[in-house]
Amino acid sequence: MTETVVRQQYDQLAKVYDQRWNNYIFKTLSFLKDWAEISPQATLLDIGCGTGEFESLVLTEHSAQQMVGVDISEKMLEIAKQKCHAYSHVSFQTASASALPFPDHSFDIIVSASAFHYFDNPKAALGEMQRMLKPNGKVVILDWCKDYLFCRICDILLKVVDPAYQQCYTQSEFHNLLASTQFDVQRTTKVRFSLVWGLMIATAIPQS
Repeated sequence: MTETVVRQQYDQLAKVYDQRWNNYIFKTLSFLKDWAEISPQATLLDIGCGTGEFESLVLTEHSAQQMVGVDISEKMLEIAKQKCHAYSHVSFQTASASALPFPDHSFDIIVSASAFHYFDNPKAALGEMQRMLKPNGKVVILDWCKDYLFCRICDILLKVVDPAYQQCYTQSEFHNLLASTQFDVQRTTKVRFSLVWGLMIATAIPQS
């Protein structure tokens, strides 16, 4: 039910999404790209890739980067495919974060930006990330942080008015969630992108 609502919302938003959220998208995804320290040889999966803006940013630096983006909105993916149509090594698929259509140990890096608060089964999603990582792979997740006042307010309001929204987490809650799914946090921080938006990011690896 939740994924159906998310899909419908973002199918409707797709045509205006990049323009409406241009500043937020550029700042957050540029930060994610720099933080993730992506090797040009790495195979990368982007969960909740939206309109493919992260892929476009990565390609400006590493035009041969092997990437797959997944999202549940087909309309958003249509735009992503248009942006990256010249790159045969970049592909996009419709898929749920909790049931991804890839073999075990398929990716060196898995990223997700500003999508985790929509996941209706976050433990299943993290389990899928764990399954698909290659040995020595890493997960990098950027999302809203409930340690910031505006995000706490958003968390309360969106649970009332937005049937697609699930929840955001404090940094401590998020790290506990990662630990409960056998991830170790390697590197983490909280960051403001404006007076309004406060986010957190974590790089995590499977527990040995």
